Amino acid sequence: MAPLNGTSTPPAVGYHGAVSEFKRQLIESTLRETRGNRTHAARTLGLQRTYLLRLIRELGVAAPPPPSRGAAPRSC
Repeated sequence: MAPLNGTSTPPAVGYHGAVSEFKRQLIESTLRETRGNRTHAARTLGLQRTYLLRLIRELGVAAPPPPSRGAAPRSC
């Protein structure tokens, strides 16, 4: 079967690789927007928090550390 785009070179990433890369980029972007708050990121993406945590681990997402609880802002 011939490729749809008329070339004989298969894509380097493939379908599943492209989907995984898209998910990784979307999660990283959402985590930046929520300043690393995974609960808010999950809510924004419409996911359960535990599923988001699993995706972060499985996809190797470079997630910022979660905000510390009860930490007072530093003064200069």
